[in-house]
Amino acid sequence: MPSRLMPLSVLLLAPVLFFTKAAHADAGKTAGPIINFENRFLPDTYQHGIVVAAEQLAADVGVAIMQKGGNAIDAAVATGFALAVTYPSAGNLAGGGFMLIHKDGEQHFIDYRETAPIASYRDMYLDENDNVDRSRYYASRQSAGVPGTVAGLIHALEKYGTMSLSEAIEPAIELAEKGFEVSYALAGGISRRGDYAPWQDKEAKRIYFRKDGTYLQPGDWLKQADLAWTLRQIKKHGRSAFYQGKVAQRFVKDMQRNDGLITLADLANYEVREREPVRGRFLDFDVVSAPPPSSGGVHIIQMLNIMEHFDLVAMGHNSADYLHHLAESMKFAYADRSQYLGDPDYVKVPVAELTAKSYARTLAASIKPDVATPSADIRPGALLPEESNDTTHYSVVDRHGNVVSNTYTLNFSFGSGIVSKGTGMLLNNEMADFSARPGHANPFGLLGGTANAIEPGKRPLSSMSPTMVFKDNKPWLVTGSPGGSLIITSVLQVILNATVFGDNVATAAALPRIHHQWMPDKLRVESGVSPDTLKLLGMKGHSMDIGKRTVGRTQSIMIDPGFFNGNGYLHGASDTRRPLGAARGY
Repeated sequence: MPSRLMPLSVLLLAPVLFFTKAAHADAGKTAGPIINFENRFLPDTYQHGIVVAAEQLAADVGVAIMQKGGNAIDAAVATGFALAVTYPSAGNLAGGGFMLIHKDGEQHFIDYRETAPIASYRDMYLDENDNVDRSRYYASRQSAGVPGTVAGLIHALEKYGTMSLSEAIEPAIELAEKGFEVSYALAGGISRRGDYAPWQDKEAKRIYFRKDGTYLQPGDWLKQADLAWTLRQIKKHGRSAFYQGKVAQRFVKDMQRNDGLITLADLANYEVREREPVRGRFLDFDVVSAPPPSSGGVHIIQMLNIMEHFDLVAMGHNSADYLHHLAESMKFAYADRSQYLGDPDYVKVPVAELTAKSYARTLAASIKPDVATPSADIRPGALLPEESNDTTHYSVVDRHGNVVSNTYTLNFSFGSGIVSKGTGMLLNNEMADFSARPGHANPFGLLGGTANAIEPGKRPLSSMSPTMVFKDNKPWLVTGSPGGSLIITSVLQVILNATVFGDNVATAAALPRIHHQWMPDKLRVESGVSPDTLKLLGMKGHSMDIGKRTVGRTQSIMIDPGFFNGNGYLHGASDTRRPLGAARGY
């Protein structure tokens, strides 16, 4: 079990911690109001069903499915297929993700994360000098894991949905065949990718560039014939089309021509896993989230357990004291992430120990109220592999009270930037989520990372954190985010804002966030935190990056308790940190 060294002087503070916990214990009992028109940020409100997603056309697809009689799972599957067409930077067929479902009073977690190909091996991305070959690691067909999205969406539909695959996938086919107008956000995403990883793939250029070789511009019309063909094959033949049939054959042929690793055997052997969600209790709320191979749920609950020991209400939202304690809890969680988290089918992950209240009590007691603990003084592990910000999340609630929280990804924006010839599908570069140099000393001289080493069939560690919060045994808050390592802290702060401080879902999403991931020892602070607060944080010893980048982009729903009795509403908020998202409903 994880342990920390705790000096006697810190132990003497423990009674104060328990006293302050009691002082704010009533916060969770009065959380709300769900909507208050005195707030500057207001959600979109609907009565029967709602989809909150990063792209409007796909959200509209999900709503239309529910209006035709489909449930939240049907809508989530249709939205997922549609995002593969309209939101190619992260929506996908050739990626993977996690889906958390609440149906008939029970929660189910579907793991459709990518897996390492049979031909992969531990040090495959190291060159002759033992350095990571970043080109192969991020931007080649060898960076692609075996895709899980198609299998995962079909699994969810067949087990928990009510509609046929034909009904759920047809809207995506129409969007691919007929096309849609390129938005400012999509055009900007295509051009921004060229800023950090220039488009080199001919197939990708054929789809996402004009004939004169320039990027698609706002107002251009985007049709995707090859992707429509792939979707039609899936509609006609189901899962087998993608993992054994004509789509698989085209996919593997492209791999073979370009030194890729994925084979027909890899595709045929892919399996969706259903896992027990991670569960925790915070104040008067139950939190249900993603288990390993996601690190999200474990560390969200771990940090909530730590923060429960302090009088957060008395500190004040985003005060220097509040942000200091929040940042310190993040350091502890991310240090543990580097040491213990991986694919539970390959390594033992101490979930119960990391999420135990007793462990959090120890960590809370070690937080110094006026001094930031240097990350080097927290138990070492390996530096985490880089994770892209360009995942996507969407949340769905239907008129029956069924709920879906789904996060899926290609990893980097537009994945590797490579389109599998003849399929229209962008390839993921999820192999970059494995530790490329496990067992090697990092720049700080620290060892670790073997839990997330590459092995054939293994799923890389992820931060994706589809999450639900329950009040009085009913779903109350549904959320999730893109952002790589920023996902966990983004979801955490939305939960804290809503439960402790009673913010409506739009306010909970809009308020400034911070992020600390242990290494590097740097506190990222969004713009909007007062200069006086920043000065006090600096006096406590925090080294900060201020206002340079945003933290996450949540897609969240808050549910009136009365909704389940027919006299409440659904409130949605698409995070405004990026354009194009929408809360749609009826």
